[in-house]
Amino acid sequence: MRLVLQAFTSSIAIHVVYFVGMMIVSYIKTRNYKPDIASAWDNVDTLQSEVVFSKANFPFLYLFTFVGVAVICGIIIFFI
Repeated sequence: MRLVLQAFTSSIAIHVVYFVGMMIVSYIKTRNYKPDIASAWDNVDTLQSEVVFSKANFPFLYLFTFVGVAVICGIIIFFI
């Protein structure tokens, strides 16, 4: 039982580090973005006429990755 709790705790920690890392990278990219307005007039594109909400992302993907990382962490902890 202790192994399972350690594996799930490790999985939570890895996922938190991943999400925080993604937010930090996105913040840095947003903060450092400098649009080139002068050359934007030369490259004009038409916008889409329809909006698609992301159907491709499976909502339980994070649950599967959580369980998968927990299994991998459990195997590593077991052999250590």
